Amino acid sequence: MKFLLQDAVFRQIFEVPEYRFDDMRPDDRVIDIGANVGAFCISASRLSQCIVAVEPVTASLLRQNIRLNGVPVRVIEGALGDGNPKKILWDDCEVISPTYPLHKIIGMAGGCDFLKCDCEGGEWQMVPEDLAGVRRIEMELHIPPISGPPNPALLDYISLHYHFGIERKPVHTALGVMGVLHGELKE
Repeated sequence: MKFLLQDAVFRQIFEVPEYRFDDMRPDDRVIDIGANVGAFCISASRLSQCIVAVEPVTASLLRQNIRLNGVPVRVIEGALGDGNPKKILWDDCEVISPTYPLHKIIGMAGGCDFLKCDCEGGEWQMVPEDLAGVRRIEMELHIPPISGPPNPALLDYISLHYHFGIERKPVHTALGVMGVLHGELKE
C-alpha cells in the first residue's frame, strides 16, 4: 500500500489494526465511513471489488491515494449525519460538509454487506434499522468529549441482531473512545 506524504493540519491514518476484515467476501459491498486517507478502504479493495469510502475532510488526499494504488474505490465526499450540512472538525482542519443518513449512503453505494465506521461520534446519529441487512460491522464507538452521549437504541439494535464484542484497547488515545465494536449479523 502506498500513501502520498503531505504536510497537513490533520492526522493522516496509514494503519488500521483495530479493524478486523479477514472475513470480507469478494462480493461484499463495503462502506468505509470516515475513510481518512484510505488505510481501510485500500486494504479492503484487495478482498472486495465494491468499496465506497465516505470522507468529509481528507477526500482530496484520499482520492490521490486511491489513484496511487490503482484500486476500485468510489468516494462520497461527505459525512454520516441527518442530511443537513454540518461543521466537521478534524484536528486543525474545519469544513462545512454535506451529511447523509446511513440509509442514503447505503443507497448511493448500491447496498452494504460490510460497514466500517469511524466518524468521531457521528455513529450515534444512525437510525438503527438502517443496519438491516448489513452482515458485518466494524465501528469505533465514541463518548464525550468527542461526541454526544451514546445512543441506547443503536446499542440495543446491535445487541438484538448481532453477535458482537467491544474491544476496549483502541490504537488512539482513550479520551473519548469507548472502544471498537466487531459485529456479525445473527443467522
